[in-house]
Amino acid sequence: MSINNEERELAYAKQGVLATRNWDCFQRLIRLALRAGGGRGEGGGETGGRRPGRGPAMAVVGLLLALLLTGSWGTAQAKTRTLKTGPAIVIVAFGTTTEARQTYDFFEAQLRRELPAEWRQAPIVWAYTSSIVRELVNKKFAAEGNPKRYLSVSQTLADLQDQGYRQVAVQSLHIFPGYEYDEMVREIQAFRGLGMRIEYGGSLLHRWDSLFASVKIVSANFLPRQDGCTVVVTHGTPETAARDNLTYLGLDRHVSTAYPGTRIGTVEGIIPRQEVLAWAKTCKPARVRLVPFMYVAGDHIMHDIMGEVPNREGEPSWAMELKAAGIKVDSVTTEEQGRQVFKGLGLYPEINHIFIEELIKSLKRLQQ
Repeated sequence: MSINNEERELAYAKQGVLATRNWDCFQRLIRLALRAGGGRGEGGGETGGRRPGRGPAMAVVGLLLALLLTGSWGTAQAKTRTLKTGPAIVIVAFGTTTEARQTYDFFEAQLRRELPAEWRQAPIVWAYTSSIVRELVNKKFAAEGNPKRYLSVSQTLADLQDQGYRQVAVQSLHIFPGYEYDEMVREIQAFRGLGMRIEYGGSLLHRWDSLFASVKIVSANFLPRQDGCTVVVTHGTPETAARDNLTYLGLDRHVSTAYPGTRIGTVEGIIPRQEVLAWAKTCKPARVRLVPFMYVAGDHIMHDIMGEVPNREGEPSWAMELKAAGIKVDSVTTEEQGRQVFKGLGLYPEINHIFIEELIKSLKRLQQ
C-alpha cells in the first residue's frame, strides 16, 4: 500500500523524535500531526481556540510524549506523583537577545502586584516562541555558565505536567494575532489532548476594543500635528495571505483617521518602509517621531529604526534616512532600572493591564 507525502513526513518526524529526543523535532511532529488530524471540533479559549481532531496521528503524538516524559529528558524537572491543586501561569513572549529583556521583568513585577490574592501563590513561568532567540540566548547562557534557559511553549508545558500541574493559564504578550500566536495555540491544543486543562487569552489586538484602547494609550506620545508627524512602528509579516495583515491595515486606517499626521510603518510587510518614509519626508514642519509599537523595543528599534550606522547590507536606519532628507527625528524613551531606554509597549503599565485582565479571565475559566 502506498503512502502519501504527508504520511511519509509524519513517519520521518516520529523517527526523529525517538532518535534525538529533541524538542524542536517534537514540536514539528505536533504540527504535522495536527495537520494530518483532519477536522476540528468547537472548543477552546474565549478568543476562539479550537481543539484538534482526535485522529490516530494525535494518538501517536500522545504516546510518544508519554514515553519521552518518562525517559531522561534534558529539560524536564523531577517527576512527581502528587498532583497540584492550583493552576500554574505561563507568560508567552517572542523573546529578545538584547538588554531590552528587562521589559519582561517590568511586566512580571506588575503582574504580581495586580493578581488577585487567590492566585498570588501560583508559579509564574515564561516561554518564548522564537526558536532563533532561544538558540542565541541559550548559547550565551551556556557560555557564561548560567543554568537558566529560554524554553519553548511545549517544553514549559511538559515541565509543568511533570511537576504535577494539570491546570494552566497561558497569556501571550504578542501584539498581533499572527504566526507566533497561532503556533502557541497549536501547542496548547496538543497538550490539552494529554490530560491538561489549559485556558489562554488573546493577543493585544485580538479585538477592536483592545486595539482602540491600546492606540489611545500610546497616542499620549504622538506629536501634535502642528509640531510634526508620527510614525507608529510595528513588526509586520512578510506573507501576503497572513490573517494579521487585516489587523495591520485596520490599525493604519484607525490611526491615520483618528490622529491626523500619523501613519503605521512596518519593518517587514504592509505598510512598508519605503511607503511610510516617503510620506514622512513630506511632513511640514520637518519633524517626525518614530513611536515603537512592539512589546519589546529591542533589536529592530535599536538598530533598524533608530540605529546610527547602516546595517550589514549598507542600508541606513529609518532615522538616518529621514535625517539625510533634512527631517528632525526623535523617538519615545523612558527610564528603566536607572537607564534611558526606548519605550516598547511592555513599559506602558496600561498596556500590561490589558494583558493581565486577559490572564485573569483565563484563571476564572479554570474555576468553572
